[in-house]
Amino acid sequence: MKTDANVVHLNKVAAEQSPTYPVGRLPVALSHLRDKAAQQLKQALQALFDNADDTLFEMADRAASNGEQNAFFEAMRDLRLKRKSIERGFLQEVFEPFATLNQYEVGKSSLGSISFDGLALIQNDELEESVALDAMVAKVMSRDRVAVGHLTTRLNALVSKKLDDKSNPLGPALLCAAFLEACSSLGVEIKVKLIILKLFEKYVLADLDQLYAEANQILVTAGVLPELKSAPVRRNPEGSGTAAYGAAEQAGASAGGQAGEGVQEVFVALQELLAQVRGHAMPRRKTPADASPITSRDLLRLLSHMQQHAPAQVSDDSDLREQLEQLLSRASARSGKARVVGEVDEDVINLVSMLFEFILDDRTLPDSLKALIARLQIPMLKVALLDKTFFSRGSHPARRLLNEIASAALGWGEQDDTQRDSLYQKIEQVVQRLLNDFVDDPLIFAELLADFLAFTGNERRRSELLEQRTRDAEEGSARAELARRQVELVLNERLLGKCLPEVVVRLLQEAWSKVLMLICLKHGVGSPEWQAALATMDDLVWSAHPHEEPEARLRLLELVPGLLKALRDGMASAAFDPFSAGEFFSQLEALHVQAFQRFKRVVSEAERVPAVESVDDRVAVGGMPSLLEQPPAPELDGAAMIAVVEEIVLLAPGQSSANEPEICLADDDEALQQVDNLRVGSWVEFQEDQEHKLRCKLAAVIKPTGKYIFVNRTGLKVLEKSRVDLAVEFRRNAIRLLDDALLFDRALESVIGNLRRLKGA
Repeated sequence: MKTDANVVHLNKVAAEQSPTYPVGRLPVALSHLRDKAAQQLKQALQALFDNADDTLFEMADRAASNGEQNAFFEAMRDLRLKRKSIERGFLQEVFEPFATLNQYEVGKSSLGSISFDGLALIQNDELEESVALDAMVAKVMSRDRVAVGHLTTRLNALVSKKLDDKSNPLGPALLCAAFLEACSSLGVEIKVKLIILKLFEKYVLADLDQLYAEANQILVTAGVLPELKSAPVRRNPEGSGTAAYGAAEQAGASAGGQAGEGVQEVFVALQELLAQVRGHAMPRRKTPADASPITSRDLLRLLSHMQQHAPAQVSDDSDLREQLEQLLSRASARSGKARVVGEVDEDVINLVSMLFEFILDDRTLPDSLKALIARLQIPMLKVALLDKTFFSRGSHPARRLLNEIASAALGWGEQDDTQRDSLYQKIEQVVQRLLNDFVDDPLIFAELLADFLAFTGNERRRSELLEQRTRDAEEGSARAELARRQVELVLNERLLGKCLPEVVVRLLQEAWSKVLMLICLKHGVGSPEWQAALATMDDLVWSAHPHEEPEARLRLLELVPGLLKALRDGMASAAFDPFSAGEFFSQLEALHVQAFQRFKRVVSEAERVPAVESVDDRVAVGGMPSLLEQPPAPELDGAAMIAVVEEIVLLAPGQSSANEPEICLADDDEALQQVDNLRVGSWVEFQEDQEHKLRCKLAAVIKPTGKYIFVNRTGLKVLEKSRVDLAVEFRRNAIRLLDDALLFDRALESVIGNLRRLKGA
């Protein structure tokens, strides 16, 4: 029949195609499809790179700090250098799934046993990356689900490997993973990486509908399931208040519900662990023989009642399970029929209770904020009853909200004012909103998450700005400290062990040291200005020594006018106190007059007259009489001369002269290794005394001085320690590292570990 000529049945295609193409070899249609797709993806990727510079430059122009701006500029440079390798790597990653389409996989099941090692904590950066990828994939699937589904079905008709939308070589999940793998060599911060992923979404993923249409048409032309008809594409409106939660929900379930099965696996595995420990390691619930389980909806009503009447302060001995049992007992007494919680719901209750037991015992959370977070237990339990992916999906809005609150609270100190502190008030507002408004619509978590992220983003930008100012100030102090040490060195080289007039030693130590420091900071120790300042100091020291040689007289006559001018100019440039400077110059003048009068007594009258004439011609500064014509000055007695026997130490403003003895520790000391393992950004807690603790973040390590600078959560400096001081704090257990890993993930890992231990008990 002619009407059947154009119909190609699925089993017929499989029967005809399979013998034609051996294992590992692609049909011609698929090779054509692959090459066509690669060409379009390559053009889209080139458009991405062509526009990346402008985008990153604009972000750098709007950066809040120099560090953030430098990160964008470095990313621009890195992208330009690695552009070709990223393009090549991406296309290789795209080609690889095609190469394995006709290869059988033996013994591999998507529903195999769960490895709890896979539930280990992930870093914050990885979580943000995962959330971004989930949202990108969800957006493509919500738009092109039908086209992707048809392409997957047609591919399954041609190849031996069983595919779903997630493993489709041209599906958004694999394309995103391919781009992420190709960009793995980029050494950029997570903020920059998220921008690059956004560019990938804009220039590559946005045009995938065209790619899927052409790919399906290529296979239809080849006679592969032409009877599949496209359906209208449904597009979700963007910018609505529920967009964040909707995207996350779509990411949790792909075509055919297979992803939905995957996210349930974690909960099913946790149920299995609970079942194995229930009855021996964990007490089994005693239920009447005629008891009937209440529905999940009725359980949610009971929890909502408890939520509305929850006390403002949750006591340590309060147990959610006991309170629920009491409510059920009263309900059973009124109805005359025993009611209990169903097994699945009871497992959820037990898991959430164990999670909150960990959270409320966690030393990372401040006690005053634990009371607030404890009130979230019922809302979190309700959302877990509504959506079991709460346990498995890191991007779940409720789970992220809890993590973000804990992360923001990391730097909150017990001494902070709860009544006026904006962070405490914001967390309290979030908690109260959930208790008042959350009934059974989990979209409220996405709304509160977005609002809380906006709040913490503003707080973080302000603190980063203050942190940067703190770092700049400390680096300036470090440069000043290095300059001070350099000046100390040259002073001690020239003065230590010598006996000199007191005025000279004081002038060099109190006044000229400031001139040297200023020159060292502005020009450096190798500059001509530095060498000139040292020469002036050497000339002053030489002029203060007693000299008997006739040649010394002539040199002193030539030296003094220029020396005094250099001293005046230098001290004026350093803004030295003019009154103190005048005192110094008066004493120097008397010192030099004595030196010339000493020459008068030593030199004969015949030799003295020509010398006087030459001095009258060459000396006399500012209209003053010649130094040789000054009235006799009193001899410098022993009190005016001092021997410099101790090293000169220059003190910074406000610095005490008392130096504590420095503690010496071996290079391989364990405490020093703990200090070296501290990374900038780490939160620590110092036990200042029995009652007071100080929470602060390591903001900078100033390498020239070896100082570790700590700031509070607002970015203000609160502590400064040396490497050895920190090692001593570690040795006496007065410092504790605060775990900044995601709170919920740490709690889940702890619950899993405890259940496994109970299972083995």
